[in-house]
Amino acid sequence: MLGIIGGTSLLFSRLPDLEKKVISTPYGNSEVLCGEIAVLLRHQHNRPPHRINFRSNMAALALLGVDRVIAIGSAGSLKMDIPPGSLVIPTDYMSDAAIPSIHDHAIRHIQPGLPLDMAGKLSDLVPEARLGGVYVQTRGPRIETVAEVAALARCADIVGMTLASEATLALELGMKFAAICPVDNYANGLGDEGLSYELMLENANRYKDRMDRILRDIVAGLS
Repeated sequence: MLGIIGGTSLLFSRLPDLEKKVISTPYGNSEVLCGEIAVLLRHQHNRPPHRINFRSNMAALALLGVDRVIAIGSAGSLKMDIPPGSLVIPTDYMSDAAIPSIHDHAIRHIQPGLPLDMAGKLSDLVPEARLGGVYVQTRGPRIETVAEVAALARCADIVGMTLASEATLALELGMKFAAICPVDNYANGLGDEGLSYELMLENANRYKDRMDRILRDIVAGLS
């Protein structure tokens, strides 16, 4: 089964007609929209990024039989050649925040990464997206400082607050994972606009028709 995770970028999108279910997991309860696919909205109950129960969310998808996950996550650009309005399909990730794990009571190690076959399939479905790049996850909820952005830009291309946690847990739970990241803004210090959640909402609304089309194409091509 295909699972889709979304956040700010899906707030204005027309989602498929699915049934809302509350899935109980060893890590808590998560709401999932269920049908031929499963759609999980990561900011359910208005939770900010640093309070998302990633373990519960990813476990809920696994319990529903999801074996492939596409995450849609807004990001800021760390590079001037990735302007706001771009779409990026990252092929690697890093994090300066603590990453959750399901392995609390046994020694288990996974080799992290974003499977290139999944990224390639996603690229075929969304050809206007840039394939390749490194996503760096920060803790949130605050935006990164100018000094942090300068440091992060040496080793990454886009920055957000969710993908590394979701990708790592997906791999631990045996689910293939890929992500597409709408770029809402230049990171702090790179652009002229002031940064705020309201600006991110404005951009999500501006590109809602594009996101509707991308969602339809992903569901048709991968489910």
